[in-house]
Amino acid sequence: MDDRPGAGPADGSGVTPGSLLVAAPGLLDANFRRTVIYMIEHRDRGSLGVVLNRPSEVPVRDVLPSWAPLSSRPDVFIGGPVEAETALCLAAVRTGHDPASLQGLVAVRGPVALVDLDGDPVALGPRLRGLRVFTGYSGWDAGQLAEEIKRGDWIVVPALPDDVLDRRDTGLWGQVLRRQGIPLALLATCPSDVKHN
Repeated sequence: MDDRPGAGPADGSGVTPGSLLVAAPGLLDANFRRTVIYMIEHRDRGSLGVVLNRPSEVPVRDVLPSWAPLSSRPDVFIGGPVEAETALCLAAVRTGHDPASLQGLVAVRGPVALVDLDGDPVALGPRLRGLRVFTGYSGWDAGQLAEEIKRGDWIVVPALPDDVLDRRDTGLWGQVLRRQGIPLALLATCPSDVKHN
């Protein structure tokens, strides 16, 4: 197994840190319906990611005032149903900076990194293009995610760094599917309520 942070097992799922899980149209679980999840970690012992398209109504300035000026969105996002009191933060670094070499960041993939919220936002700020704060996360035990993918609950696709900072929360699901080309792009046309089909 790869020893890099977040590096995944060869379970055939196609999931790696920095990939997206897009909820299949038939996934009706209220926690994950029409969600796009950015994967932070995928290992033999389990997987962890955050939902990119579920904003809350809680302003970042109310919970982390020193980080609010760096946030690409004013609201905290609901990262998932696990440990809802826990705050996680993803950021995209500016061109020319390596997140693995910056104190206060843990590299995930490319320019995207986890931010240590106990760190200094003033020192880190000039090196970031933006960040997003999440409450809670989405997690899977060993083998659970691979089974859900095999069952057809999730579509695994590559992420773009800007997905983490995207300002469109409600349209991200369709946007990610449309950029995959045919046949996956056709799934973006599925109505959210099958009664409207």
